[in-house]
Amino acid sequence: MLDIIEKYERRLDEINNEMVTPGVLSNQSKMTALSRERRHIEEILEIGRKYKKYSKSVSDAQEILDSSSDPEMAEMAREELEAAEEELPKLAEKLEMLLVPRDPNDSRNAMMEIRAGTGGEEAAIFAADLYRMYTRFAERQGWKVDTLSSNPTGVGGLKEVIFLVNGDSAYGNLKFESGVHRVQRVPQTESQGRIHTSAATVAVLLEAEEVDIAISDNELKIDVYRSSGPGGQSVNTTDSAVRITHLPTGTVVTCQDEKSQHKNKAKALMVLRARLLDRAREEQNSKIAQERKSMVSSGDRSAKIRTYNFPQSRVTDHRIGLTLHRLDDIMNGEIDDLIDSLRRAEHEKKMKLVEKSGQL
Repeated sequence: MLDIIEKYERRLDEINNEMVTPGVLSNQSKMTALSRERRHIEEILEIGRKYKKYSKSVSDAQEILDSSSDPEMAEMAREELEAAEEELPKLAEKLEMLLVPRDPNDSRNAMMEIRAGTGGEEAAIFAADLYRMYTRFAERQGWKVDTLSSNPTGVGGLKEVIFLVNGDSAYGNLKFESGVHRVQRVPQTESQGRIHTSAATVAVLLEAEEVDIAISDNELKIDVYRSSGPGGQSVNTTDSAVRITHLPTGTVVTCQDEKSQHKNKAKALMVLRARLLDRAREEQNSKIAQERKSMVSSGDRSAKIRTYNFPQSRVTDHRIGLTLHRLDDIMNGEIDDLIDSLRRAEHEKKMKLVEKSGQL
């Protein structure tokens, strides 16, 4: 373990030297990548140095116990030894978690898309519930949520909503949420008190950076029109709504939430970049589809990943067989236990790969 700490200390020195070279200072993407790596290494070293300190405390205390004939000094050494031996396993576990290879994109922002699925108006209401759940979770993390596009229904539901979650490790925490979320409850629109099953889909994308996706103006067809609200009525007297078509892929993005055409265009381009980046990543990941199936059983977003059962106040994540009886708390944004359990499952899988490779 101590050899690993020394290795990362050398790597940190290399990064610091590399970041002040002219070639890196003028390369935004390289500087961003090195900054992310440096933050991760500094996190490893913070725990690693504590581990090193307590390891020395153990050896020093043991040496005193073996050689000292002073009862008082021996008692102090014994207390120090017990405290250090209690801390070392905790630090080793934290260090192990940090040493497992991580997705370099985990530290980035996330773009989320929630769409009503089967179930009519009840599915749209459930989509709105999920949107509130994620925004409240983000607020508890100190993250910022920016709604890019929404398509509300007349009774408080959402046919679709797209929003950006801006915060440290937003993507790394939320990436497990992609898939079909199923709800079992008595709908607000049901007069007979019967339990219905509805669904909404959640897609979690990386916020695309300029360096990720290059889009030429001649690849875009941009249309402007008057925005409309529920029922199709016009809610603006100017052509502020924007529809952008990416001609090479046929991807279409619309945005009408803002009164300014310029702001709607900027938001639509942001969504377009994220979708094109996700498309590129999907094409790359299709070559290693087995790895992708670790999070959703069928390898695509149509997999049912979670069920929210309101009559029994139960939430079940089907990928890891976890059931929690705290539905009200979860719908209020307290999804930490779900995310932590999914992260641990991913960590255990990666640990097995690392152990096979002999890196630990």
